Amino acid sequence: MEKRWKPAEEAPIAQVREVMQSLGISPILARILAQRGIANFDAAKQYFRPDPSALHDPFLMHEMQHAVHLLGTALEQGQKIRVYGDYDVDGTSAVALVYGFLKKYEARVDFYIPDRYTEGYGVSNQGIDAAIADGVQLLITLDCGIRATDTLERAKAAGIQVIVCDHHLPGDTLPEVDAILDPKKAQCAYPFKELCGCGIGFKLLQALVQQYSLEPEILWAQVDLVAIATAADIVSMTGENRVLTALGLQQLNAASRPGIQAMLDAAGSNKALQVSDLVFLIAPRINAAGRIHHGATAVKLLAGELSEEAAKLAKELQNLNTERRNLDKEIAAEALAEIAMGNTHKHSTVVYQANWHKGVVGIVASRLIEKHHKPTVVLCKSEDKVTGSVRSIPGFNVHDALVSCQEYLEQFGGHASAAGLTMKEEHVPAFAKKFEEVVSSQLTETDLVPELVYDAEIALHQITPKFYRILKQMEPFGPDNLRPVFLIKDVLDTGWAKVVGEDHLKLRLKQADSEAISMNAIAFKQAEHLPLVQSKKPFQVLASIEENHWNGQVSLQLVVQDIKP
Repeated sequence: MEKRWKPAEEAPIAQVREVMQSLGISPILARILAQRGIANFDAAKQYFRPDPSALHDPFLMHEMQHAVHLLGTALEQGQKIRVYGDYDVDGTSAVALVYGFLKKYEARVDFYIPDRYTEGYGVSNQGIDAAIADGVQLLITLDCGIRATDTLERAKAAGIQVIVCDHHLPGDTLPEVDAILDPKKAQCAYPFKELCGCGIGFKLLQALVQQYSLEPEILWAQVDLVAIATAADIVSMTGENRVLTALGLQQLNAASRPGIQAMLDAAGSNKALQVSDLVFLIAPRINAAGRIHHGATAVKLLAGELSEEAAKLAKELQNLNTERRNLDKEIAAEALAEIAMGNTHKHSTVVYQANWHKGVVGIVASRLIEKHHKPTVVLCKSEDKVTGSVRSIPGFNVHDALVSCQEYLEQFGGHASAAGLTMKEEHVPAFAKKFEEVVSSQLTETDLVPELVYDAEIALHQITPKFYRILKQMEPFGPDNLRPVFLIKDVLDTGWAKVVGEDHLKLRLKQADSEAISMNAIAFKQAEHLPLVQSKKPFQVLASIEENHWNGQVSLQLVVQDIKP
């Protein structure tokens, strides 16, 4: 697929010069930092050395004081507490965090994860029925609840106190519960709006620790779960998210909890973890529990309740993840074939097969975007309803689009970039038509061409160990703090180019005017560029710089995003 290349917006020269002089770094690095809002030494210190002192007072969050009072009273009185969270990584990590913390104080606490197939996303009627039947007195929802007005009203009517901890966008009406912790609600002036669901749970516990003078080290022992959830939920890697993720990674690399270590062992990984490992190695295995089996398995593993069975459970998740990968490849192939038979000139993609597996439609939607770069909806049948996942491209808000299509929907919710929905089967054609109308009214043909933004131009001889050491300190990377991408012009392959794995291109590059310096490179799923690379004519690449770990050896390599003449 053809891609557009665009340089990042330049920072003011005076700001670049200030950063370069105060930190004693190269102009390239100074430019990248200035582009990310680093204007002086103090800002750089805070950026490079994330510290707990940078976290906001949790009581700045609207209704936090009341939420802590409810939770503290429940603990003091020995009330029955239930922690309720969704079956994805954010939800299960949040439940493991809050449940694991409260358990250490011998609270009467248990947890509930809804079944993806019989209950679906969010707070279910079945879940509330179980809470009522089990005599739950305080219900804490994590990563869900902000739109569960009807189901949570049933809980309140049964005499259950409810604290909602969510980070999703509220609807027009908030649930009538005892306390709602969500920085995105209009009444909340909390300074940082981009916490994930697990992050909201952490802030609740942080406030509890402060209010009741509990042991802070017990709370900070759980920060690895916040890092995993933050990375997996693809939220902004700035502010508190960056601090919590950096601290969580430190903890994971110092001593992983038994469940995480068992997952790493099952995956054959023994290197220091980065955000990419949380996203592509740990998160899929946690997700596999909810997608193929049940999310409760992941909570038990993460909460450390099953340390003796950790290896067995991790192996089970490994097998479930393999099954998930096979399923999503199979369904993606069927979906691509369906698209090829339809109108490929549309601005959106809506595909539906009743027998597709509900657990992988979100992953399939992401795969389709890799091929067609259009807002995408993948639907399947779940009992008597059609359910599905929505994924977007940069610059298009799919949540707002679903609001415009809500006449055909029974339920929907999510973010600007991803959402879920439920509808009656007879509404699928009308929904697909309306969704296309909404998308085509906002996106042009140019918007449907992927855009790659690069931070700076660089030459191979400028990529030194010292340069990379500073670059590495910019981690953790994620949305709004992406790994820097460089334009490298006039490169040639040294003659070792070959296709490896699933259409990946392995290269060793040199610069046409400096053949003494060369560097290994990998271009994932870009085998179509092999003729250009082998033409012996100079070409240009966009690439990030990363470490390659192989046979106990560590070396720098380029991870190529695109290649052009």
